[in-house]
Amino acid sequence: MTSGRWSVLIAIALGIVSVVCTQAMGQSQPSQNGIANSLPSTNFSADGTAGRGLPRPAPGFANAHVASNPQVPDATAVGEKTCIACHKLEADHFTHTLHSLGLHVANRSDPSIPVCEACHGPGSEHAAKPQTKGLIIGYTKNSGTPIDVQTKTCLTCHAGGPRDHWLGSVHQRNDLSCSDCHNPMAKFSVQGLMAKASINDTCAQCHRDIRLQFNRRSHMPLPEGQMSCDDCHNPHGTLTSPLLKTNTVNETCYQCHAEKRGPFLFEHAPVRENCLNCHTPHGSNQNTLLVAPIPFLCQQCHTNFLHPNDLQTRQALGTGSNPDERIMGRGCLTCHANIHGSNAPSGVRFHE
Repeated sequence: MTSGRWSVLIAIALGIVSVVCTQAMGQSQPSQNGIANSLPSTNFSADGTAGRGLPRPAPGFANAHVASNPQVPDATAVGEKTCIACHKLEADHFTHTLHSLGLHVANRSDPSIPVCEACHGPGSEHAAKPQTKGLIIGYTKNSGTPIDVQTKTCLTCHAGGPRDHWLGSVHQRNDLSCSDCHNPMAKFSVQGLMAKASINDTCAQCHRDIRLQFNRRSHMPLPEGQMSCDDCHNPHGTLTSPLLKTNTVNETCYQCHAEKRGPFLFEHAPVRENCLNCHTPHGSNQNTLLVAPIPFLCQQCHTNFLHPNDLQTRQALGTGSNPDERIMGRGCLTCHANIHGSNAPSGVRFHE
């Protein structure tokens, strides 16, 4: 057999082997499409399905939009990346806050929802002239943004509820901005995004005299952390002048002191009128937050009336020069124990 024939036979044999191997490999390995279909879906593809697996934005953030800055009506939005290019430190602090988490989730689900510009307004003019004040909504006293613009921007999302009476409240009339008490750009407090570590510390920035009253001998358990200022007051405004959360002082006190509410068959008039007739709410150097020591407190109203008593002085106290047995111990309360009201048959004297 000649060499030419051998070459032809060898070529035919190699061809047959190649076809058989190709068919065997096709049967043993899945196709590329099969591999792709067997893997879990991701949000890294470019097929338009990137947002399907992301959570929907919370209702409070789903309606966020670029804030309006009346000082630069022609400015346009530039996006978060432009802001971070200069404000890297602020972005790091903002990352851990509630607003950041909510706005970023909303932005990933709907790119039209802004992050930085939801509060600070469109940033094109500020980016072009960063040293000029007022081109961006700032939340400091020297930012160049009027206080009413600052608060209106916050109330765009936070209107209603406890803030129904913000307009006309004592804090609003004194030109307080939301940022005087809150700092949404950093997590200083456990809740409420307060400017200080707690509600009490935040209020004490201005109300230092009230905070000092809690250092007196008898005080509400605020320094011990068992209550806070907003248990009684609504700093965002109410219908009462001391910003009480209820309509009257007594209703506020009854939230904790329900046993004093009654109704009683025999009621003590000054108690029904106002708890502050006898008590000071924040702290006192007298027992049980009284405004004056007993019996001197009682004798402001009860003197030589249906009782064989004399006007008592400090000399009649147990430590005085002429102690009087009628004001020993608890003084008047030794006999008139139920001074807040009584349902006993002899309760007209509040003895029982």
